[in-house]
Amino acid sequence: MNEHPALAGAGSTGLSVPRIAVIVGAFVALLALYWSTAASMVSVWNSSETFAHGYAILPISLWLIWRRREVFSRIPAAPYWPALGLLALCGAGWLLARAGEVQVVMQYAFVAMFPALALALLGRRLAGALAFPLLFLLFAVPFGEVFVQPLINFTADFTVALVRATGIPVLRNGTMFELPTGNWSVVEACSGVRYLISSITLGCLYAYLSYRSLKRRVLFIGLSIIVPIIANGLRAYMIVMIGHTSDMALATGVDHLIYGWLFFGLVMFIMFWIGSYWREDEAAPAAAPAGARAAAALPAHSLTGVAIAAVLVCASWPLLAAVSDKAAHNPAPVQLDASRLNATKVGPAAWRPDYLAADATLDGRYTAAGAPVSLNLLYYRNQGPDKRLISSVNRVDKRKQDYLQIGSNARSETIKGQPLALRETRVKGPGGNYLVWHWNWIDGRFIANDYLGKLRQAQAKLMMHGDDGAAIMVATPVGEDADAARAALRAFLDANLAPLQATLEAARGR
Repeated sequence: MNEHPALAGAGSTGLSVPRIAVIVGAFVALLALYWSTAASMVSVWNSSETFAHGYAILPISLWLIWRRREVFSRIPAAPYWPALGLLALCGAGWLLARAGEVQVVMQYAFVAMFPALALALLGRRLAGALAFPLLFLLFAVPFGEVFVQPLINFTADFTVALVRATGIPVLRNGTMFELPTGNWSVVEACSGVRYLISSITLGCLYAYLSYRSLKRRVLFIGLSIIVPIIANGLRAYMIVMIGHTSDMALATGVDHLIYGWLFFGLVMFIMFWIGSYWREDEAAPAAAPAGARAAAALPAHSLTGVAIAAVLVCASWPLLAAVSDKAAHNPAPVQLDASRLNATKVGPAAWRPDYLAADATLDGRYTAAGAPVSLNLLYYRNQGPDKRLISSVNRVDKRKQDYLQIGSNARSETIKGQPLALRETRVKGPGGNYLVWHWNWIDGRFIANDYLGKLRQAQAKLMMHGDDGAAIMVATPVGEDADAARAALRAFLDANLAPLQATLEAARGR
């Protein structure tokens, strides 16, 4: 009776049942220690069709490892202690991201711990032979929303350019444009981010399975990034043209999405079919000479020792996070006193953002430079997944009420002789057009950049300063003369920026 080569070599490579139990136990301990982070990934898979492929990543990774199972009979498991440093680096990244409430970085740091742990337990040679299946786990992280707005802008530019090249007049306003037959808008569902994420995931898998040379793999992965972006622009152009030529009877509503997925499937099929002509068959592993002995693995106690050390390294970061949470927690209620403002409230704010519920708000409509100015101040304390100052779900526009952002850019203003960095956003909706200036207040400082804001928040929390922060927004109606709207906002801030800062510091109470 012949033994399976992977099983026949198990004893020589050191992968006996006790060793396998130690390895599996270490991975299970890692999952248990970071269960909440793993659950946050599953929650996104459940709630977003864009990332539903996350369920398939682990089974594919395990299948890829099974395909390479012969390496376990050729390469001994030799624990690699220096990998504990890489594991600690991943843990530190997770802690920093957790303090800053950057969920996607937490998830990447958590998933990256699995290849690092495999490196520590299996050694450089064995883990290196399984590098792609281990690193493929990173595709389980639901990442890609950051590309939505750039993809929306590219799709709008691409579509309008092709429509105009066709000879059809187009009137464009941001990501919305008008044709003689109807109006169109490039929104999140039209960005193509789903196609892009799916294409990159499939492209990397196809390149690994079909090619052996690094050059061909990199080339095909590059095509899997470029092709869906261009294809999505062509898809949007085709839908607009179908709608235009059918007097808006076709390619709208559900038809819009159906045509999109059918077109994407066709593009992927063509790309993989063409790529198959340059396929490189996988080389068969070299047979060991007769009588050759496998390299000796380290003693069993060495594997157990590195496994225990790895679990302790992984456990230290959730422990530090718990200590930080306890020290930074502030049970006091937030109180915002509007009496410091040098302005008289004339009514409720005419415009409001679409943000996660805050602990306290201060809003109203005031008058500055003869124009109405709406103030919205949202204060956050003891932040978490459902209450977060800086989040991808927080929006200056309110799409559910047909308010759409038509432009946003960084801007620097001088208020009372002091520079103020902010973002200027234009919002269009049924209630009129608004010019919005907005920025954040974190740990006593004004910050307009969300990435710097996250770092500032993480630093404050790890330094036991708490995680208090606030979003500050002032808005005024805007017409063709944007300078007049800016003058009104500038006049309001000249009189009220210092009082607003004093109000925030008083609410913080530290």
